[in-house]
Amino acid sequence: MRYRLEQAEGQDGGKRLRCTVWPEPFGYFSTPEEEKETEEFAFEEDGVAEAVAWMNGRLAEEEGKWAHAGDNWDRRR
Repeated sequence: MRYRLEQAEGQDGGKRLRCTVWPEPFGYFSTPEEEKETEEFAFEEDGVAEAVAWMNGRLAEEEGKWAHAGDNWDRRR
């Protein structure tokens, strides 16, 4: 599983923490949007902990998806 944390603007104009996960082996910009999962959290220490818990949950819920993702090197040729 690859991930990206970034600052995003919330609907109220405040800061949000955006967390995106996607299967290996490619980077964020080389992976199609439909393969990415994104969630937003509070831009504070508790939000980081919630983002980590969310990523761990995604990993546990779809273990097979992540376990074999590195085998996908040939799919974009």
